[in-house]
Amino acid sequence: MDARAPESFAREASAHRRAHGRATPPDFDAAHFRHALSQFATGVTVVTTRSEGRPGTPAFVGVTASSFNSVSLDPPLVLWSLGTQANSFPLFHAGSHYVINILAAEQLDLCKRFATLKGDRFANIDYRLSPTGLPILAQSLAWFECHNRSRYDEGDHVIFVGEVERCGVIDADGAPLVFHRGAFSSLTRIGD
Repeated sequence: MDARAPESFAREASAHRRAHGRATPPDFDAAHFRHALSQFATGVTVVTTRSEGRPGTPAFVGVTASSFNSVSLDPPLVLWSLGTQANSFPLFHAGSHYVINILAAEQLDLCKRFATLKGDRFANIDYRLSPTGLPILAQSLAWFECHNRSRYDEGDHVIFVGEVERCGVIDADGAPLVFHRGAFSSLTRIGD
């Protein structure tokens, strides 16, 4: 275990960045990168927020995202990312809160709906409202209501870090929706 002070690590990291500058250009194309990334299985979420009542728009917006991850237990932090070209990007970027819904294997239709449908994605679907008035999708495995704590511009996406204010488990025994190698599936337990 390294007994150096955190300040020592920060100085070394800063010196490393100065000495090494930028990353070397990639030695692969976008298709190869996407193929390599597809080897990592991810869960699937739908992130929801309100549309701030713009005239002629639905009351809520939501997007399918597989870029969800936990960050910290204390404080409770999670992250997800969204492309800057997404139509709903300005609403998520400016909003104070959002809900991350963890999709169950049976919710493939919702996954596709929030990934592709134009217009009111919430029409004729079952949801309830969180304490701050945001949609929690019925039959999701779990949900996290987050304060929009931090945003980091990186490449063609923004990484959102949410501070979890409330969360819940709807179906502790349900199977998750999984995205792997460009296809959707679920999990099968191996071992004990």
